[in-house]
Amino acid sequence: MSKYILDTDHVTLFQHNHPKIAQRAKTVGGSNIFVTTVTLEEQFRGRLAAINRAATQSEKLAIAYKNLRKTFVYFCNVNLLDFDDAAYNCYQNLRQQKIKIGTQDLRIASIALANEAIVVTRNYKDFSKVPNLSLEDWTL
Repeated sequence: MSKYILDTDHVTLFQHNHPKIAQRAKTVGGSNIFVTTVTLEEQFRGRLAAINRAATQSEKLAIAYKNLRKTFVYFCNVNLLDFDDAAYNCYQNLRQQKIKIGTQDLRIASIALANEAIVVTRNYKDFSKVPNLSLEDWTL
């Protein structure tokens, strides 16, 4: 069975119970679905930024902290793939090729290549620039 890496957008949609993604996840099976530590970083940065923005508004601040906790719990219960040495080597190789996509997307792609995984994304515009990267969109 293939390994599937949900990009940050698909993780967010999955967290909000997108019906097509939930159905596909059931078909594929949880043990074959992964999230990268890059996505963990992106979501935590977003949650921390929300806390900083809400610092003087008690109601919004409480919600921001609740969302941080929900995000933490989510990531404690998923299969995480690290940006390890193999991913770093892929990343450096892709950077030398001067592939023009965002740094975080390039890191996710590198983890996928290092793990021979399929990136689940709606962002074909950028990810398709990465040679030999397999892509699927579970929202279709």
